[in-house]
Amino acid sequence: MAEDPRYAWLALSRIAGVGPVLYRRLIERFQSPEQVFQAGLPALLSAPGLGEKTARAIARAKRDESVEQEIEALDRLGARLLTLQDPDYPPLLAGIYDPPPVLYCLGQGSFRDRHLIAMVGSRNASDYGRKITERLAYSLAQAGVTVVSGLARGIDTAAHQGALIAKGCTVAVLGSGLDVIYPPENHRLVEQIAEAGLVCSEFPLGALPERPHFPVRNRIISGLSLGVVIVEATQHSGSLITARLALEQGREVFAVPGSVESFKSSGTHGLIKQGAKLVEHAQDILDEIPRDFSPPHPGEATPAPVRLSEDQRRIWDLLADGPRQIDEVARETGLAVGLLLSQLLELELKGVVKQLPGKFFERK
Repeated sequence: MAEDPRYAWLALSRIAGVGPVLYRRLIERFQSPEQVFQAGLPALLSAPGLGEKTARAIARAKRDESVEQEIEALDRLGARLLTLQDPDYPPLLAGIYDPPPVLYCLGQGSFRDRHLIAMVGSRNASDYGRKITERLAYSLAQAGVTVVSGLARGIDTAAHQGALIAKGCTVAVLGSGLDVIYPPENHRLVEQIAEAGLVCSEFPLGALPERPHFPVRNRIISGLSLGVVIVEATQHSGSLITARLALEQGREVFAVPGSVESFKSSGTHGLIKQGAKLVEHAQDILDEIPRDFSPPHPGEATPAPVRLSEDQRRIWDLLADGPRQIDEVARETGLAVGLLLSQLLELELKGVVKQLPGKFFERK
């Protein structure tokens, strides 16, 4: 069909009736998209699962200029196209029932030799949900885990941000084309993710964030990952779809508890009742996934690089588990806000603590 191998992969995905499952069967039968198009109608009609209408559509397919235009647009965007036969295609995702035949990717990261954990939850997250998500993502990223989420408002955004604060790797899976960022306020976040991680989609460039796309997208979030962490989900949350998909794919499911008085945690509490592992610290997740190494247990004492006062030591120990917001530091240390601010300033001057946006503090 064309010299660029991407053409056939994209052209076959445009044929009506060729979904992920049938696409994979065709590749297994004919070895490549090019050979699918070259097979001829009799051979196509003999392929298991391929109906006559779809077989005829493949056999009479003409050159599609829109596919060539998309390849040019991909190159202008600096994006890659990973196919099921690409050595960089994520192996866990390739093993699910209906992997996307092509995965559009933007960024400098790689799926090779990565341990991926997904974190998803409510778009309308509480301060508690955002803080615990950011802290968990930070600790996971520091331990070398890649954090996967869906770029949505609330929990997803906090998960990406936590990994970035830790200078770790994160993957955003979109329910739209790579060139259609949703929500629009996350444009800058996408740029930051692409610098060290990946922004991915199975949808072609220009695809809008339509409602049916998101449940489809969720199978990729769970399919990429060794496990899925649910933070703040109601009983009818889309995050529970991701949890169900994770179970169907043989992945671990984790849930962060919340207040028994909050409807936002009713879904996560239901998951815990059904056997999901309760998560309080990142180590609860790390203990359940295959790893070559383990980080220090959160809260484990770590020698400070300089001499600290008793109050400063309490703050230092508290920050062992990642960034903490100043109100949380005050509550957990019991220090008055005035005293806490002065101690934090001294720790900053000593070069062992730094302040982050939103009045968060972390160890340097």
